[in-house]
Amino acid sequence: MSRKPVQAQSGERSRTEVNFDKPQLLPQLFGEYDSNLLALEERLGVYIHARGQRVVIEGSAEAVAHAREVLQELHTRVIRGEDIDTGLIEAVIAMSSEPTLTGILRAEAPGGSPAGNGGNGGGLMIRTRKKTIVPRSVTQTHYMRELMSNDMIFALGPAGTGKTYLAVAQAVAQLITGSVQRLILSRPAVEAGERLGFLPGDMKEKVDPYLRPIYDALYDCLPAEQVERRIASGEIEIAPIAFMRGRTLADAFVILDEAQNTTPAQMKMFLTRFGQNSRMVICGDPNQTDLPGGPPASGLNDAVYKLDGIEGISIVRFGVHDVVRHPIVGRIVNAYEGPGS
Repeated sequence: MSRKPVQAQSGERSRTEVNFDKPQLLPQLFGEYDSNLLALEERLGVYIHARGQRVVIEGSAEAVAHAREVLQELHTRVIRGEDIDTGLIEAVIAMSSEPTLTGILRAEAPGGSPAGNGGNGGGLMIRTRKKTIVPRSVTQTHYMRELMSNDMIFALGPAGTGKTYLAVAQAVAQLITGSVQRLILSRPAVEAGERLGFLPGDMKEKVDPYLRPIYDALYDCLPAEQVERRIASGEIEIAPIAFMRGRTLADAFVILDEAQNTTPAQMKMFLTRFGQNSRMVICGDPNQTDLPGGPPASGLNDAVYKLDGIEGISIVRFGVHDVVRHPIVGRIVNAYEGPGS
């Protein structure tokens, strides 16, 4: 690398060196044409020079310390077999800004493997047929632990924070291991003023567009032929919330997406379907209710108010800082929900 140093952040200028073992992994860490190091320079206001296994970081003392921590964490991720991309870099930078980072990254993962050691446990993760999924924010780390330990979880927050995706991934992992016998994935058929009756086709064709995000998550975790086979056999059921009435959902991992578009009566009906050896995850953004006919009470907000603090029920709240899609998504969410919105 030979580039003009970027303008360092304010503060006393500092310089540090980091030496990495496993030189065969450094191309993945640095990125093509050192693109990952360039991204760190731009985001953290430092200058990074790499030669062989030695990396020199220059800038303000605070920025250099921050960059060193991020680079070492990315190296750990590479050792664990993760692919380094812009999203992961942004996520590690965000996590490293949290005061709880050290405890989160080094905490004991299920099975006793330290999260940062690159050992067999490799830290907190969800394994599916197609990929291994790891947390990309502090809140995602907390959420993944709750998904593994609690029977009922409410996941609240804006788009792009991984609420539904991680729930589907955990559900697929439990189906693969036999912890549950079925996946039941549901959401209310309410979208931006449109009604089912105005859409062409039979009920399945009317409902499928509303359930597309759930299908997308499934196909990302399982091969397409397995998704289709398991849907045909009934192991995976995808249906609007109205189809849940009168049932007891036992031995199942049940996910309700877009829960902010339920009424209190629908939410009560859904929650009381809970059966033996089941897990239920309710995902939604309280700030994006699309219920028609004015501003009726959202079943999600009503349930969270009534159930907060009840044993066995966990409530995980995501914020704009947890958005793990393209960085511009976080800025858009912040613009819409920030002061003056």
